[in-house]
Amino acid sequence: MIRLNYAVASILSAALFFISANLPAEIHHVTASGERLAIVIEKARNGDTIELEPGHYLGPLIIRTSITLKGKSGSIIDGEGRGHVILVDAPQVTIESLQIENSGQLLSEEHSGIFITQNANGAVIRNNELKNNLIGVYLKGPSDAQVVSNTIIGLSDLRVNERGNGVQLWNSPGSIIIDNHIEYGRDGIFATTSRNNRFSGNYFSNLRFAVHYMYTNHSEISNNISEGNHVGFALMYSSQLKVTGNISRKDRDRGIFFNFANTSKITNNRVDGGVEKCAFIYNSNMNQIVRNHFEGCKIGIHFTAGSEQNEIWGNNFIGNRTQVKYVGTRELEWSRNGEGNYWSDHLAFDLNGDGVADKPYRPNTIVDQLVWRHPTAKILLNSPALQLLQWAQSQFPALHPGGVQDSVPLMQPSSL
Repeated sequence: MIRLNYAVASILSAALFFISANLPAEIHHVTASGERLAIVIEKARNGDTIELEPGHYLGPLIIRTSITLKGKSGSIIDGEGRGHVILVDAPQVTIESLQIENSGQLLSEEHSGIFITQNANGAVIRNNELKNNLIGVYLKGPSDAQVVSNTIIGLSDLRVNERGNGVQLWNSPGSIIIDNHIEYGRDGIFATTSRNNRFSGNYFSNLRFAVHYMYTNHSEISNNISEGNHVGFALMYSSQLKVTGNISRKDRDRGIFFNFANTSKITNNRVDGGVEKCAFIYNSNMNQIVRNHFEGCKIGIHFTAGSEQNEIWGNNFIGNRTQVKYVGTRELEWSRNGEGNYWSDHLAFDLNGDGVADKPYRPNTIVDQLVWRHPTAKILLNSPALQLLQWAQSQFPALHPGGVQDSVPLMQPSSL
């Protein structure tokens, strides 16, 4: 009898599971004055949609089923300063068209407007406005997540290093971050220990770094705009990157910063507007830096710390106070297959009309090297001794101490 009852119970349980799994998805319409949103979410089944009418809804919320949570203009979810406003712990969840605000403010707890766990593969975060959250969206371990067309405004009342990031990724392969507007965080997008990501079409302002890469490989950064940040695009300890079509405008310290970034393609990017260094290349190797535009910086490229086997050609260097700063004695050729770079300060002729200057361009002199190694020597720049040294080097090129040379400098800027 006991065995029979157990068998019947098992059959009934399986039948109920089958019926539940095959019930059609439902749409739940929720108002702020109705049943609590957290209870509606807890009752929802995989595939259901929860639509919020305009109003004020309280978090924190936890989503453990594969649902769509969407709002209308004026649908606000308020975390009241406690933890994550929304935590997603199920695959294939979509959150869209909501205003999500007021997370907790503990960096040690990674408090976020939307926190996506490693169980939430394929999450879609779309068309939301996230305000006053420590971290806007945190992808912590999911694969193939999408963060698309959101506005993320961080905590402007905190100091930069006390803020969280607009979007943060950790070990989130295949995830994409596109067409977002991000301001007032620490970094706009911070990616670490990840791969196969794409960050494209985003706008960043009032941040430390617009995009910050650490140990993130085989990924793309394309067509983003960084404006008014400390650094535009910081590429660190990463390889096999495609960095193309980005703009750094009026950033403070660096437009593009390479630190142990290797075997990457950096093409068709533009840096201008008074940045201290358009590009800073530090111990980065085997990169292609081609057809970029560096204009109006104090230093066009600062190249240092043993960077080797980089291909640098087809770039425009226009109106930089110092076009290249290279403190070293190795000979570096910045041209390829008969095409060099365009240098706005290169005084040369093109007698045969082939578009290439008739004499090579060497951006740094022995006096530059002397001053960089011994900064106090600046007081002697107008002295007869240094002027004689500069004249002698101009007459006898063999006196050059090594450094960058462009053997086929262009007479006209390259088109990006």
